[in-house]
Amino acid sequence: MKLSRREFIYQAALAMGASVAWGGRVLATQWRWNERRDLYPEGVASGDPDFDSVILWTRRPFEGGGTQTLTVEVAEDQAFRRVIARAPAIVSAASDWTCRVLVGGLHPAREYWYRFTDADGLGSRIGRTITAPKDSDTRPVKFAFVSCQNPTWGSMGAYRRMIFEDERAAPEDQLGFVLHLGDFIYELVWYPEDRPKGYYDRKIYDIFRIPNGEKVSNFHIPTDVEGYRTIYRAYLHDPDLQDARARWPFVAMWDNHEFSWQGRQGLVQVGPEPRPGQTVKVAANQAWFEYLPARIIKPSGPSLETFDPPKVENVAIEKFDDNGLGLEPNNLIAIRSLTAYRVFRYGRHLDLFITDQHSYRSENPITHPDLGKIAVDFPNMFPQETGEILDAGRTYGGGKPPAEIRFGDVHIANPRKDAPPQTILGAEQKAWFKERLRRSRATWKIWGNSIGTPDERADPQNLPEGIIAHPWPKDAGYASLGGGDFGGAYVERGEIYDLIHDERITGFAIVSGDKHSFWAGYAAKELPPRPFVPVGLSFVGASITSPGGVEANEHNFPKDEPLRPLFLADRPGADKPAPTINMLLLHGVRSCLEYAKSGDLAKARALSNPDNAPHLSFVDLGGHGYATVRLTAAELRTDFVCIPRPIARSDRPDGGPLRYRVSHVAKLWRPGERPLLEQRVIEGDPGLSI
Repeated sequence: MKLSRREFIYQAALAMGASVAWGGRVLATQWRWNERRDLYPEGVASGDPDFDSVILWTRRPFEGGGTQTLTVEVAEDQAFRRVIARAPAIVSAASDWTCRVLVGGLHPAREYWYRFTDADGLGSRIGRTITAPKDSDTRPVKFAFVSCQNPTWGSMGAYRRMIFEDERAAPEDQLGFVLHLGDFIYELVWYPEDRPKGYYDRKIYDIFRIPNGEKVSNFHIPTDVEGYRTIYRAYLHDPDLQDARARWPFVAMWDNHEFSWQGRQGLVQVGPEPRPGQTVKVAANQAWFEYLPARIIKPSGPSLETFDPPKVENVAIEKFDDNGLGLEPNNLIAIRSLTAYRVFRYGRHLDLFITDQHSYRSENPITHPDLGKIAVDFPNMFPQETGEILDAGRTYGGGKPPAEIRFGDVHIANPRKDAPPQTILGAEQKAWFKERLRRSRATWKIWGNSIGTPDERADPQNLPEGIIAHPWPKDAGYASLGGGDFGGAYVERGEIYDLIHDERITGFAIVSGDKHSFWAGYAAKELPPRPFVPVGLSFVGASITSPGGVEANEHNFPKDEPLRPLFLADRPGADKPAPTINMLLLHGVRSCLEYAKSGDLAKARALSNPDNAPHLSFVDLGGHGYATVRLTAAELRTDFVCIPRPIARSDRPDGGPLRYRVSHVAKLWRPGERPLLEQRVIEGDPGLSI
């Protein structure tokens, strides 16, 4: 039986735990409303817009427990003279006084205004939202993507810059939504007394204390839903983040810190060993559901207002299937308590595939302790071939993996010889993703992936003799500098790229977060000396707040390390060393050594190894800010908007100065053609990032 659109929206609201409001006849408001932002301290938000509906959100705490009823109004104008929807919105202590309302019956590609009011006429701030265009709408699409924000370490001023520029942009160049690719919160926190000297050059801001928390080393982490709720509330008191959520609908996916720093599935990990954390996973999912309005699947109960957490226990996970999924019943219940991977359609030109990189992933294959014996004289480097052996497990070499892993004189037993290949997506989600990619008819197919996909590699085999006592073995090939993301998931990433290639899919691009840096380039299964065949584009957006690799190197890299010039160049008279790590990833070791010696950028680039990184055109491991994507029938344009290190909040209305703005443009390519990315520096100086 085919559902009507109204019935479909109602069923969707039921699945995601939301109340329903319907757009209809235009009326002037008759509701008493006196703005009291103090009673709605976390502001308002909207999420996951469809062409005729959107989810609205607020939090209005009341004294005591029980349930209260607000009224939500939706209008075509900011003065609420043209109200088109009014409905009750239930808040309760059980949902931490948050509410979600799915408003249907709206017009496509339309700006709307909304507000919440209690029974005494005391109202929230006014929010603005925008519906998606219809599937057949050919107008340009523009959105921003962001990740990794932590107000205990610095400022969220990137949002202020985003708002400032959007308010002044022509209507066709304004953002339709913001894609948040994870680490909306950080579940671990230092209190100022834990690090009285701060973190690098940053002050530790004391903005919350976790109730019922646990201390691991000098980190504090939540153990229950109230702990996670406390963090979300504190983050949402930031004025820049709150204003951004009131201006645009957000489309969100979690990364690792919404649950556990090094955790996966129902396992908590902060430190060397994972431990059962099924109750913590459910608590993390509940808080995410309560604070980030999204069209997710909540199978735990029929309630339209509350999460209804399933009952689980923290039980050791001892049996895993061939895809690394823990079969312990509490683990399965915990990770299925909220399903967030989904497709987001936005007009004719965009299918946005949003995947979950942590709830179903298998164990990271490069964590075995014996692997620490490899390449000990090469900081942050690991043989690429060894990574490929470990990633593929028993499938390496056509099902003939080596019994030993060798690096020079070091021989260790292959700890993954009998293990299945690594998976980040898990079998069920990966099958879903591949099928939806095949079916997509949008001009551009964008993979919203919370972790990066580019290879991070260098060519230490090209180091001149005498720099280091024990040189990189010539037969060891390239080095990898990454780990834990798709840059080292060679088998699974290759499976997806093979699908793109074999199905002759065009307009494929990836937007990612997590790496606290800006990257631009191509999606390619393999790099030289193997055939380099790009099938799409790949972008990584920098962090809103969190420190990146350059900042870490400035404070942690030893001055007497022989390979320091590959990471930092100490230039006379400079306030800080130059980030040659960017040049290492783009051009290789010879360029870094030349720049560290002469400071001549042109001369250094002339020594670039063209086989090291043909997949990369831009890398800045010291970048902060956000990225925007603009799509048309013929072109994709991604802009990196980079701000100075966000140590303290600026009082300027634009959020503070810019470091640079760089644009990456590609024309839509035909089936069988390779994409071609053109780079333009719009303003500022990206330095060693090109």
